[in-house]
Amino acid sequence: MSIDVTTLDNGLRIISDHMSTVETVSLGAWVDVGTRDEAIEINGISHVLEHMAFKGTKRRTAYEIAESIESVGGSLNAYTSREHTAYFAKVLKEDAGLAVDIIGDILQHSTMEPEELAREQTVIVQEIHQAYDTPDDIIFDYFQETAYPDQAMGRPVLGTAERVRAMNRNTVLGYMTDHYSASNMVVSAAGNIDHGAFVKQVEDAFSALPAPKNFDRDDASYRGGTFREERDLEQVHLLLGVDGVSYSDPDFYAASVLSTLFGGGMSSRLFQEIREKRGLVYSIYSFLSCYTDGGTFAVYAGTGPEEAPSLVPLVRDEMEKVITDVTDDEINRARAQLKASILMSLESTSSRCEQMARQISLFGRPIPTEETVEKVEAVDNAAIRRVAARLFAGPTTQTIVGPKTDTGTFTALAS
Repeated sequence: MSIDVTTLDNGLRIISDHMSTVETVSLGAWVDVGTRDEAIEINGISHVLEHMAFKGTKRRTAYEIAESIESVGGSLNAYTSREHTAYFAKVLKEDAGLAVDIIGDILQHSTMEPEELAREQTVIVQEIHQAYDTPDDIIFDYFQETAYPDQAMGRPVLGTAERVRAMNRNTVLGYMTDHYSASNMVVSAAGNIDHGAFVKQVEDAFSALPAPKNFDRDDASYRGGTFREERDLEQVHLLLGVDGVSYSDPDFYAASVLSTLFGGGMSSRLFQEIREKRGLVYSIYSFLSCYTDGGTFAVYAGTGPEEAPSLVPLVRDEMEKVITDVTDDEINRARAQLKASILMSLESTSSRCEQMARQISLFGRPIPTEETVEKVEAVDNAAIRRVAARLFAGPTTQTIVGPKTDTGTFTALAS
């Protein structure tokens, strides 16, 4: 494994991880723009742009973009999050130059033809409706909006049907020009690739990026609250959460181990106590969502209307217990799970590629695996109890979708 980093004169950051034992390369461009950068009237535009980038350029039609990558057995995809938009490919090592050229083409020369935009708006509206029709999906949007009300961080990544349909070609192209600059982008690759050749390919393919513009992000302001939506469903879906930590928070690793210990697997406290011992749920887990300046710690559960009243008090009880009663065996098991996940991800070119891009974007440098493992290993009993007391004392967020039932109110431990 050999990681190299180059920054071009225009500010474009390029990172590669050479893996001589594989025959493939995963590569892509990660742009530091997402839902939290959108004004309310164009909520969803980062995701619309992600879709439209594949719908034709000055050199390639939408079909030619797909055909070019698939004719060499490769794949091309993208995603939008609240802080990033990513475009990435996986190809055989000899086709890396083609993949770089295609991604550079769609990010600089997309035509955004009105007819294509109209068709894709219909597709995205269907995606929005599909998410709404999936309660264990839409509840995460409700949770985000309740945790971060009246701010971009709380709005849905997909936007709303009304706002998506109102966007026109000039709006989407203008957003791309404003945000897709070299200094706002990381191009990353992992696999059987030569760094010098990769830098030259990127330099040639990304030569038309616009000049950067300064846009200040509003700070994420977690507030919390309660949201309920009654639906005629067989299950009650709940998300119970609190204010979390950012990627750079000193408690990040302790919070990660805590989440794994608390609800990260079948041996976790929540799974054992609430599913295995009591049979109250089919699905229950905890998770940590982190951003550059904040985050959330939350528990998802799906349960029956009859069982729902018992669920919230039990989750709260388990939160209280972990502050004062956590064993070294639990911590060792959670640390082992995290370390295994980190080390197993090294076997995937795609995982390595994305991980490096995010590290450069967030920290300005690749983080050695050994450094990450050391920080996981350093999490001890006192750190778990301390971070649990910190997180579980904060303002709570409770979102519920399903039939009417008395779930009670999720309150902080300090209440």
